[in-house]
Amino acid sequence: MKTLSRMAIALAGGLLITTTGCEFPPIDTVQLGFRGVGMEHVANPRTVQDSVDAVLAREPFVPGPPDEFGDPAPPGTWENVQVLGHLSEAEFNRFKLAMTTWVAAATGEGCNYCHVIEDSGEVNFASDAKYQKVVSRSMISMTQTANVEYAAHVGEAGVNCWTCHQGQVQPVNRWYFGDRPDPPSAGSMIERPQWERHYLDRDDARLINQTALSRNREENVSLQDTEYTYWLMIQMSEHLGVNCTYCHTSARFSDWDESPPQRVHAMRGLDMVRTMNMEYIVPLTDELPEHRLGPEGDGAKINCATCHAGAWKPQYGLPATHGIDWPALMQIGVSHPTGNGAADAGEELSGAP
Repeated sequence: MKTLSRMAIALAGGLLITTTGCEFPPIDTVQLGFRGVGMEHVANPRTVQDSVDAVLAREPFVPGPPDEFGDPAPPGTWENVQVLGHLSEAEFNRFKLAMTTWVAAATGEGCNYCHVIEDSGEVNFASDAKYQKVVSRSMISMTQTANVEYAAHVGEAGVNCWTCHQGQVQPVNRWYFGDRPDPPSAGSMIERPQWERHYLDRDDARLINQTALSRNREENVSLQDTEYTYWLMIQMSEHLGVNCTYCHTSARFSDWDESPPQRVHAMRGLDMVRTMNMEYIVPLTDELPEHRLGPEGDGAKINCATCHAGAWKPQYGLPATHGIDWPALMQIGVSHPTGNGAADAGEELSGAP
């Protein structure tokens, strides 16, 4: 009897261990493709609802409707406004107030997080002395680029600062070189895992040969390159809260004709991430103070999780994340004329937004 009891206890313990990583039913499954071939999206409705509730709880309070029909502010209204010169004065103020909620809410500093307070107590809005203002100008320009040049990915609704920042100075989901252990299978590699470069300067993610046992050297791919791409795909899957068949056909991952349309959407998104990092974020490294740098001296960079945060659509499409209600972000910005003809003549104003 004692032996049977011990066996029962051991079996019960083993069952607990093996089910630790499992989720209780029911689990929702949505068919994405042909029947019977595993083309489906699997989700736990309870964890999804918890995530949606958390998003709704964070929804920001921002100023009222946009000044859609306001003409650009008269020349000389502001000094050193480089990427918001297309706005009316009312819309400019509305957008700036929203930015304090989107980005600086956690600081409690409001406008002063980016702008200089002189010894007299007055705020010097034109000064670029604070790195935060220089960074914010570049981020505004980056968001404008995302909404205009990558509309095929972000959609007609577009995005705004809240989409990524959600009231924080830096988005929660960001990455640096050297800020976490190498992937487990890459323990023997000396260099940093190169899969991170797919978010920077690599676009060669296609690895599956189209012929078996090919002798064509141009088709040969190293195990390391294959590993990098698999880690990229696994990470993208986690960042969007989906599995492989959300973008790939289950029978032939490399076949574009049979793949769901989400695959093209994801490809455009990856291209957008590279552009954002290489043209807007990495160039800001020299502007950042030491406490904003990673272990290897690089600034924070973005990946899919920066916007998506585990959801197939950022914040499940919450309107508060949309850019369409913010004229500041729905076109490429221009300099505000100074009134002396400098901006009209195409000269760049010194400084920031």
